[in-house]
Amino acid sequence: MSTVKLTIDNIPVEVEAGTTILKAAEKAGIHIPTLCYLEGINEIGACRVCVVEVEGARTLMASCVAPVAEGMVVKTNSPRVRMARRLNVELLLSNHKMECPTCIRNLNCELQSLAQELGIRQVRFEGKRSEYPIDDSTPAIIREPDKCILCRRCVAVCEKVQGVKAIAPIGRGFDTVIAPAFQDKLLNIPCVECGQCTLVCPVGALYEKDYTNEVWAALADPEKFVVVQTAPATRVSIGQEFGLPPGSINTGQMVAALRRLGFDRVFDTDFTADLTIMEEGSEFIERFTKGGPLPLITSCSPGWIKFMEHFYPEFIPNVSTCKSPQQMFGAVAKTYYAQKVGIDPAKMVVVSIMPCTAKKFECQRPEMRDSGYQDVDYVLTTRELARMIKEAGIDFKTLPEEQYDDPLGESTGAAVIFGATGGVMEAALRTAYELITGKTLPSLDFHDVRGLEGIKEATVDIEGTKVRVAVAHSLGHARQLLERVKAGEQYHFIEIMCCPGGCIGGGGQPIPTTTEIREQRIKGIYQADAQMPIRKSHENPSIQALYREFLGKPLSEKSHHLLHTHYTPRGKY
Repeated sequence: MSTVKLTIDNIPVEVEAGTTILKAAEKAGIHIPTLCYLEGINEIGACRVCVVEVEGARTLMASCVAPVAEGMVVKTNSPRVRMARRLNVELLLSNHKMECPTCIRNLNCELQSLAQELGIRQVRFEGKRSEYPIDDSTPAIIREPDKCILCRRCVAVCEKVQGVKAIAPIGRGFDTVIAPAFQDKLLNIPCVECGQCTLVCPVGALYEKDYTNEVWAALADPEKFVVVQTAPATRVSIGQEFGLPPGSINTGQMVAALRRLGFDRVFDTDFTADLTIMEEGSEFIERFTKGGPLPLITSCSPGWIKFMEHFYPEFIPNVSTCKSPQQMFGAVAKTYYAQKVGIDPAKMVVVSIMPCTAKKFECQRPEMRDSGYQDVDYVLTTRELARMIKEAGIDFKTLPEEQYDDPLGESTGAAVIFGATGGVMEAALRTAYELITGKTLPSLDFHDVRGLEGIKEATVDIEGTKVRVAVAHSLGHARQLLERVKAGEQYHFIEIMCCPGGCIGGGGQPIPTTTEIREQRIKGIYQADAQMPIRKSHENPSIQALYREFLGKPLSEKSHHLLHTHYTPRGKY
């Protein structure tokens, strides 16, 4: 490996050849501000905020794209550099919709922070501003182009990570706008509503559609019985919104906060994650032993499902017919639970706390009404829940740990790991192995399907039968895996999660969500699994009671009616 020696702000630095000035400065402990930069995804030097002065160079250089050279002398904080950075940020602000106090990203906005960091106290430029309508056409994502700074991060993540290419720069110069083709609405294009664009947008140009007002109204209505479910990944991310480390397990505090907000019952989506394993595991066993379309592909991730409907509708027969745990919960709550406690389901409101924006779209799908009502009424992201807790004046960090309500609050470690990529596969294998063999699994941990590698493969030996499985997270990797299957590669069971890292990296999670933060959340997920007294879905007593009292058995007629669904070919355009 060849190295290069240079000097940055009078500090000698030695780095690998090809390293950018930005990364070399990081190694030296020198902070260079960035705005459009997104490591490995968007390295285009567009915003010019990261400019530095290089001795002998005629112009300032964008450090995020400029490679180091032997003997290079770099200044990151000269008067010329500071003046250029301020100028560039002022120009951005001059065409920015300045609604900071009411903006959803107030106090968590990179442009706002950068203006403060650079000491900008006035914007010297006045003139014409861009004016575009707000696009709130989808149930999940809102585009507000007047706040866009054209950094192209959203374009890069949609294209390079998700492989969807729903948005792109249109026009030139001052008239450039980031939008769908022909400036169409998001509703009319194959956007999968995953929300990864909202995680990387540095300002408030892309964000989730907020349903907190509707939930507040339901909580205040004495005629309504409002229940809430919390997804596995929210317990290791909600604390980040209150200054706690990412990956902290804050399940008990979250339950306590939800009770203080006024929910009549606080339940756990993990309960129906266990139910999903019973149905999906049984579906796999039936296809594997009796014949059926293989590989069986999981159906828990609504962004992946919409992607499949748009781009790979030929795989509809392979996708599990199981609803996601969120939707199974709504169907069970408004039938089994409503009957059990004598509540009129017409007066029941089911709210979900999810790490995901695509769940907002999923709950409004017309086929999700098998309870006789809309199975899930409102979906709030982790971010929305945090805003409600803050609005209510609840001190999250001092809350006592409280337990979920029974019976839809009892769950297992297998359900917890749904929150991380590979978790659904691992949970399914724990149950499928024991249902097929009738024997206790020697080890509950399937390490081959864990981690942040884009596509993971494993072969599981079930009584001498080799079961080949694969796991993919992010839609770009899903596309690669599906192309392998189309080319003839053989698998029996495939898990696909829409978002990088799985639900722990969902589009509704706290901002920022980086690779390091994803790793911390995954660690928290597996720690929570290890701490659970029961770690296999089929051993959940409340799930056993649900089948005994109501559903009969997995894949029964009643479970097919309530817990299974169908998918719709949508086309690419």
